[in-house]
Amino acid sequence: MKRTHLGELIKAELEAQERSVSWLARKLSCDRSNIYRIFQKESLDTQLLERISKVLNRDFFADLSTKFTEDRDSQYSQQ
Repeated sequence: MKRTHLGELIKAELEAQERSVSWLARKLSCDRSNIYRIFQKESLDTQLLERISKVLNRDFFADLSTKFTEDRDSQYSQQ
C-alpha cells in the first residue's frame, strides 16, 4: 500500500481549503514554483513545515507522529 508523503498531504489540505497555489506562495513569501516543489517532497525542513502548518491551520507534525506510531506498531506486530 502506497503511503501519502508530506508534500501530497500539504497539496490535499490546500485543495480541501479551496486555496490556490498562488495564495500559499503569497502567505509564505515565495514563488509559486517553490510550492509545486514542496508538493513533490517526501520530507521538509521543520521550520518550513511549521510555517505551512500555521498558514493552513493544520498540524502536519501530528500527521507525522501518527504515521510514525502506525509504522512502529506495524513493525512490532510483524515480529
